[in-house]
This record gives sequence, C-alpha cells and structure tokens, in this order.
Amino acid sequence: MSDTSILVLVGSLRTGSTNRQLAEAAIGVAPEGVDLTIFEGLADIPFYNEDIDVEGSVPAAATTFRDAVAAADAVLVITPEHNGTIPAVLKNAIDWASRPFGSSPISGKPVAAIGSAYGQFGGVWAQDEARKALTIAGASVLEEIKLAIPGSVVRFAEIHPKDDAEVVAQLEAVVRDVVAAVSVKAAA
Repeated sequence: MSDTSILVLVGSLRTGSTNRQLAEAAIGVAPEGVDLTIFEGLADIPFYNEDIDVEGSVPAAATTFRDAVAAADAVLVITPEHNGTIPAVLKNAIDWASRPFGSSPISGKPVAAIGSAYGQFGGVWAQDEARKALTIAGASVLEEIKLAIPGSVVRFAEIHPKDDAEVVAQLEAVVRDVVAAVSVKAAA
C-alpha cells in the first residue's frame, strides 16, 4: 500500500494545549508509511461567509485549507470542549471544508474525532458535536473510533501524552483504525 496521508485538525489554538500534545503524540506513533500532518492555519481562515466564497476570489487561507483536506486520505480531528461543544475555529473549518456543496473536499473522506478535556467525560460532547457537523458536511465519519481523555489538565500537568503508555496505546489504535478505513475506502 502506498503512503497514507492523514490531516490533523487541532481544535485548540493554544501552542501548549493538551489536544495539540495529543496530535504530536499521534504523529509520534504513526507507523512507517503513514504521514500525519497538523494543519497549522485554522486561525487564519476567515469566518465562513458565502459572500466571500466565490470562485476566483476565495480567501487564500480557505483555499489552502481546502487543498490540504482534498490532498489527505483521511482527517483526524482532535478537539477540546468549549462550553459543551466544539471550538468556533473547528466549526468554521468544517463549514469551509463542506463547500462547495456536492464537490467539497471533505465529501466521503474518512474522518475520526477524538480529544481530551478538563471535565470528567473528556470532551465527549464536543466529539459528538464534531461527528454530527462532519456527517452533515458529507464526511465518512468513523463513529466507532472514540478516545476521550478526562481530567487533561491534571493528567498531563507533569507528563506529555507521548510519555503516557495508556494514551500511546490508545493513539496507536486510533491511527491504525483510521488507516484501515482508508484501505477499505480505497478497495471499494
């Protein structure tokens, strides 16, 4: 099988966020032939507005993002929970990826949503909201892939997720399952 490209969207913009650290740990556990890349420009994408989503004049940051989604074999969303839902920057990215209707870069693409949060449930509401929005956007959401790490601020206060054996094993399974979904899609 040729290399598998997985675009990682981190819902937190903070450099040292635990979800950013989860993304870094996922990159570290990716097997040979699997390339995970964090998309670094979510904060640069303007809020979605059909008035500016016009062929020939789409903002450069949105075009770059759409191109990155289109080029990836799959997308891994890693999100915190903001007030019981997904961060605005992540919802905005999903909105841009869902257009143009009928030929969007996210359409049919395997996508998984995982993450961590301070609360006792590890951000499951945000992950469920991400899955819902991604499904409506046309992605092939991998509902069976779940990873919600509670108490992130405490759990990762003195240790990076890459040094937490339980988290590493869980991330290895997530990456393996996303790659398997890409293989199934390619064989179809």
